[in-house]
Amino acid sequence: MHFPASIKVFRLNNNVNIPAVGLGVYQMPQGQQTQKLIDNALRNGYRHIDTAAIYRNEETVGMAIRSSLIPREQIFVTTKLWNSDHGYDQAIKAFHKSLERLQMDYVDLYLIHWPVQGKRKESWRALETLYNEGKCRAIGVSNYMAPHLHELIDYAKVLPAVNQIELHPYLFATRAETIDLCREKGILPVAYSPLTKGEKLNDPVLLKMAGQYEKTSAQILLRWALQQGFCVIPKSAASTRVIQNMQIFDFELGETDMHILNNLDENLVTGWDPSGAL
Repeated sequence: MHFPASIKVFRLNNNVNIPAVGLGVYQMPQGQQTQKLIDNALRNGYRHIDTAAIYRNEETVGMAIRSSLIPREQIFVTTKLWNSDHGYDQAIKAFHKSLERLQMDYVDLYLIHWPVQGKRKESWRALETLYNEGKCRAIGVSNYMAPHLHELIDYAKVLPAVNQIELHPYLFATRAETIDLCREKGILPVAYSPLTKGEKLNDPVLLKMAGQYEKTSAQILLRWALQQGFCVIPKSAASTRVIQNMQIFDFELGETDMHILNNLDENLVTGWDPSGAL
C-alpha cells in the first residue's frame, strides 16, 4: 500500500503502514448523511476509516469509498468482530459478513472489539487464519488491558499489530501499564475517543495552550496523542471539525506542554471500561 507523501503513517509490526489519523464512524447512522461525511473526509486528506460490525454502517463505508474513486489500496479500512460472534467458526463467518457488507475483498485491519471471557483465544485463532489467508493485512485487538494482552501474547502465533483503546491525557497514567506493554511488544496503541467525547474541550489548561499555538483544544489533544506515538481516530459529525482534526501536522507541542498534558490524568473513561473484564 502506497500512500501519498502528504499522508503521515505509522509502521505496524508486520511492516504495513497505517495512516496516523483516521475517521471514526461510531454511532454514525447508515445512509446518505454518513456517506457525505466520509466523502468529505476523503476529499480533505483522510485515508483511514474505522468502522465495526456493531456500528451497523459498514455498507455506507463501502459505498463512500467506492464513490470516492480513490483506489481501494490507498484507503486503510478497519472493522471489528463483535461480542456475539466470538469463537473460531463464528468469527470466520462474521468476518465474511463484514466483507460482504463492505463489498471488499479484504480489510486492512481486523480487530477483536472486546475481550469476551472464555472465547477470545478461539477468536484470535480465527483472526490468525484470516490473516494467513490474506483476507486482512493486519490483525489486532480493542479494549485489551495489560492482563488481556499478557494472556494473548502467551498463545498468539501472530502478535496483534494494534490495540485500540480509549486514550487521552485524562486517562494517560491510568493506562500506563497497558501502553508500556504495547510499546515493549511493538503493538501500536490506537486512541479512540481522543477528544474525550468533548467533555474536556473547555478545560482551561487546553484552552490556554490552544491560544498559544493558535489551534483548537481538540487539535492540542490530537497532537499530544501523535507525539506520544499513538494513532488517532477522532469522530465528528461536523464536516468543519473533521477537516480541523486533520490539521495537526504543522505544529509541535513543546516539552513543557507535553509534560503538563501527561499529568492531567483523572481516570476519565468516557466510553467502555474494560479494566474489570476478566
